[in-house]
Amino acid sequence: MELLNNLQNGVLLILGVAAFGLCLWALVDCLRRPAGAFVAAGKRTKTFWTVIVAVATAIGFVSIFSILGIFGILAVVGASVYLADVRPAVRQYGGGPKRGDRGGRGGNQGPYGPW
Repeated sequence: MELLNNLQNGVLLILGVAAFGLCLWALVDCLRRPAGAFVAAGKRTKTFWTVIVAVATAIGFVSIFSILGIFGILAVVGASVYLADVRPAVRQYGGGPKRGDRGGRGGNQGPYGPW
């Protein structure tokens, strides 16, 4: 029975660390984007999303060992909404590396353009 309890605690710890990593990734990405990109994409302001994701990151850090509580779930939802909805819309307006971008050193360039 103790083995099962240790296994459950290990799984919850892994989930908590993964949730905190998700929130931290969303915060770093949000901070890297220019403020004008949020408005141009038709989303709320950068300040709004920075506060939402920063609070989610703080809650994610505090609740690493109890991520399945209501606040832990809300933190993951806040970061996930940013990453799934806001980030793709804001990303096209600049302020961070795009997928496949290698700083102008070729990247995925073919003879007729990117591929």
